[in-house]
Amino acid sequence: MTAGPLVLLVEDEVPLRRFLRTTLGAHGFRLVEASSVAEAELALGAQSPELILLDLGLPDGDGVDLTRRIREWSAVPILVLSARGREDHKVEALDAGADDYLTKPFGVEELLARLRVALRHASASRAPDAAVLELDGLRIDVARRRVTLRGAEVHLTPIEYRLLTTLAKHLGRVVTQQQLLTEVWGHAHAHHTHYLRVYMAALRRKIEDDPARPKLLRTEQGVGYRLRDPREG
Repeated sequence: MTAGPLVLLVEDEVPLRRFLRTTLGAHGFRLVEASSVAEAELALGAQSPELILLDLGLPDGDGVDLTRRIREWSAVPILVLSARGREDHKVEALDAGADDYLTKPFGVEELLARLRVALRHASASRAPDAAVLELDGLRIDVARRRVTLRGAEVHLTPIEYRLLTTLAKHLGRVVTQQQLLTEVWGHAHAHHTHYLRVYMAALRRKIEDDPARPKLLRTEQGVGYRLRDPREG
């Protein structure tokens, strides 16, 4: 039997660690556990985890600082599990390099879906860039700079196209407002959040069946946006 993905769980709450050990083990994941920043750094040096599940409030340091240090040398997916539910906490962790953020308490099925998305994204980033991306009838042909919806061409402005392809590059992951503004408009516009609201509304009108209830372009309130991976289920 093929060994499942190796996950480094960094969590100081013993009951939650026990629960995740049982739950993830039942779904084929292998687990390495750490209860502090120091233990996590030792585990990272000794193991090669394919994904990190990271609590932010650790006894000897902060998970956001640990994320920044990891990002100096590794692109391993980092999924934050934290009781810190404020929007600024989420933005800080995502801007530090985390790939996703789940607020405690969370549902098991959502956790498993986010794990699958993070692992798929990591796998895709190691492969050559896909020339074509298909999402529930939406087809993004990067090589030809062409977008179609159920076979009909969608006419996008250059900004709308860059916004869509930037989200597609991070498929399934939350992209913060500042990240989007920097990648699409440049560093000088990193705080012009009204740009995003205007262009996202225009983009939804062109590619969503019901722009008021978008299925593809999801808003993470106060944090950013996410292009939903249809394989999330």
